Amino acid sequence: MKRLVRRFTSLPIRARLSILVAAAVAFAVAAVSVTCWFIVQGKLYDQVDDDLKAAATPQRQSEVEAALDSCTQTPPPKNDAFGARDTYYLQLVKADGTPCVSANSEGTVKVTGDDTDVIENAENDNGIFRNGTDTDGNAVRVLTVPLTVTQGPSRPQLYPDTALLIAVPLKGTQGTLNDLALILLLVSGIGVLGAGAAGLAVARAGLRPVDKLTEAVEHVARTEDLSVRIPVEDESEDEIARLSRSFNSMTASLANSRELQQQLIADAGHELRTPLTSLRTNIELLTRSEETGRPIPPADRKALLASVKAQMTELAALIGDLQTLSRSDAGTPADRVQVVPLQDTVESALRRARLRGPELTITADVHPWFVRAEPTALERAIVNILDNAVKFSPEGGAIDVALRGGELTVRDHGPGVPADELPHVFDRFWRSPSARALPGSGLGLSIVARTVQQSGGDVALSPAPGGGTVATIRLPGAPTPPPSLDGD
Repeated sequence: MKRLVRRFTSLPIRARLSILVAAAVAFAVAAVSVTCWFIVQGKLYDQVDDDLKAAATPQRQSEVEAALDSCTQTPPPKNDAFGARDTYYLQLVKADGTPCVSANSEGTVKVTGDDTDVIENAENDNGIFRNGTDTDGNAVRVLTVPLTVTQGPSRPQLYPDTALLIAVPLKGTQGTLNDLALILLLVSGIGVLGAGAAGLAVARAGLRPVDKLTEAVEHVARTEDLSVRIPVEDESEDEIARLSRSFNSMTASLANSRELQQQLIADAGHELRTPLTSLRTNIELLTRSEETGRPIPPADRKALLASVKAQMTELAALIGDLQTLSRSDAGTPADRVQVVPLQDTVESALRRARLRGPELTITADVHPWFVRAEPTALERAIVNILDNAVKFSPEGGAIDVALRGGELTVRDHGPGVPADELPHVFDRFWRSPSARALPGSGLGLSIVARTVQQSGGDVALSPAPGGGTVATIRLPGAPTPPPSLDGD
């Protein structure tokens, strides 16, 4: 059985659908055919039984007595005794089971115990129907009833210890049933074959979109061409259409991801080229000085070494930002996400910002708020926002920080961001033309946007009234964790 199941499941879907449809139709046709055959059989037997009842009329007493006196077991030459038709078997049955055959009977029917039981219960028995055989082995339908006789115009009376047995051959009825069975068998076979063919056609038509999807997947796997799209009707909402839309959405996302990856590589290469070129130039100057024996003036040498150190620091920061951004693109593992007190994260970021901008006045109005996020990534994002404000604030300027109801705002009093540059501030490696000379990789705000989005929030920059820029981060709240009992 298991081997059969394995063979079946290894077949193509079309073949399995065709077999299942054919099997279902075969079962239904078989059930209908068998039911039809039994219904027709019952109707034919009812008709035969009605004919037997009509033939079992009261008999004349004188003719009954004459038949019982002669009581032959083989039909004598035909006469008009009992008025039976030629196709009937007609005989009397005595209490001991002895048959007395009518002269006009077709033959002799074998007597059974059921026939003698009719004699014993003559007072309360209306007769029995049964299938039997004659002495030649032919099938007959038998009606055995208590024998009633008439004497002139008087009412019919039971004749003691005798039953009337009347039968009719079943050859014609059985022939009709056999013909019906053959017809039903042929029709069933044609129906099953037709159902199998129809199931195969329906499977082919229904799975044609799956074939297209398979071809598209194979094409993508073979050529890595993510521009392939499967046409889908707009109003179609079946499973195949949903699968096709999902495939199209997947390939579009993969194509977009590849484009972003290529853009990231190109942008990273471009950003790395400048500090590497400067670093190489400075090192070559130092090397040439050593090789030629012409020492560089101490002040210039010190400036070169400071430049090399600054460029190496810039490279390290850029590589760190790229690593952070790549981790953000890969998503945050579920086990690293936890309920974070945002007010503590903001306070920690504020301490770092005050160290980087000691000449600035940073005011904070922070209220408790809990969020679900990765603590390290969230602190890095807030530090980037504050660093951005410190970078663009004028010397001796002020930065206002507020956290109320899940909304964190950081307002600086710097030159602000032009309106035409606002849509690009969160793009990777994008830097305002006016800020090209300032340190930075152009990835800080991209990291902020990705971290906030993965935490279920949003971030935006907008011009501040009176000048400067307002950065707004909105994060959904999380259930407040229960207080710790350690040390209490």
